Amino acid sequence: MTTSTRGSAHQASPAVLVLEDGRTFRGRAYGAVGETFGEAVFSTGMTGYQETLTDPSYHRQVVVMTAPHVGNTGVNDEDAESRRIWVAGYVVRDPARTPSNWRSRRSLDDELTAQGVVGISGIDTRALTRHLRERGAMRVGIFSGDALVNASGGPGSQVDEATLLARVQQAPEMSGADLSAEVATAETYVVPAIGVKRFTVAALDLGIKGMTPHRMAERGIEVHVLPATATLDEVYATRPDGVFLSNGPGDPATADLTVVRGVLERGTPLFGICFGNQLLGRALGFGTYKLKYGHRGINQPVQDRTTGKVEVTAHNHGFAVDAPLDQVSDTPFGRAEVSHVCLNDNVVEGLRLLDRPAFSVQYHPEAAAGPHDAAYLFDRFVSLMEDQRA
Repeated sequence: MTTSTRGSAHQASPAVLVLEDGRTFRGRAYGAVGETFGEAVFSTGMTGYQETLTDPSYHRQVVVMTAPHVGNTGVNDEDAESRRIWVAGYVVRDPARTPSNWRSRRSLDDELTAQGVVGISGIDTRALTRHLRERGAMRVGIFSGDALVNASGGPGSQVDEATLLARVQQAPEMSGADLSAEVATAETYVVPAIGVKRFTVAALDLGIKGMTPHRMAERGIEVHVLPATATLDEVYATRPDGVFLSNGPGDPATADLTVVRGVLERGTPLFGICFGNQLLGRALGFGTYKLKYGHRGINQPVQDRTTGKVEVTAHNHGFAVDAPLDQVSDTPFGRAEVSHVCLNDNVVEGLRLLDRPAFSVQYHPEAAAGPHDAAYLFDRFVSLMEDQRA
């Protein structure tokens, strides 16, 4: 939830960040001036901030950048992953004064201001990140401009932090939040295959990033991107060779699993990422749970247990699947196993059905932003569709 005003004459205006446990950080306004609320999370990526900001999975989250210097390359017109910035707020330590990149069209500060994204700069983001690691992700508010004046009784007066804290504690929590429909497309659209069309895939938009259907199109796949609320009949009206479940925001426990179960029952090749991995897990009978502070960044080590290889991967998830790591599980759709695991904390990062053509991973293989180690997963999806056709 954001209330903001636009303008560029606020660089020196004060701003305050208040966590729901009462910890407070003071800095300067960055981006739009006003107030905003969300879940405080941190991202460890040193690059790719434009893709992070426009990732719909960050809806209703205030992102803290652990890299100290942000905004060096400005903002361009090519790297956005969706139609707008989705983060609820933005926290940086040392914003770039002047962007320097041949593709840059405007500064990050100007883009945040233009889109009404309230941020804060000049705070100790290392201390804030350590606090979130110790206490866990939590609700937060950022206040600047009139939002501070109204909480102080007038210009120059002491800010009443208790008033700001009370407002933060009234904000909705991420647990139990059903957000996919808020970020998904309202109407179906088609991303054509690049070159010769080989397959048709129905992609359920739960918060999809633009690069994901592009990666499939590069492999000769025509992608029909459907709203999050699409029915099973609407999915199969596209005559798909495969079904894709995208990333997205919110608590997977709130999602309707009718489509996922229907696809599994029909035996259509299924590939899910991030939120889609959690939906597959729940459809198989596994639970999901909220991580203490989640995985967010482009440098997370994951092992593919089917090959033994270790990948550096891009993550953005605060929930995970609760499945046994070291045994094959019986599910309503046959045997399943954990195919990928995070080497930092043993969190489940992928699932694979052994008796049906379905698999998923908890991270973002489209590499926008991030390394390309996981690009093979799209080829694995193609192989499933080839086998099914044969």
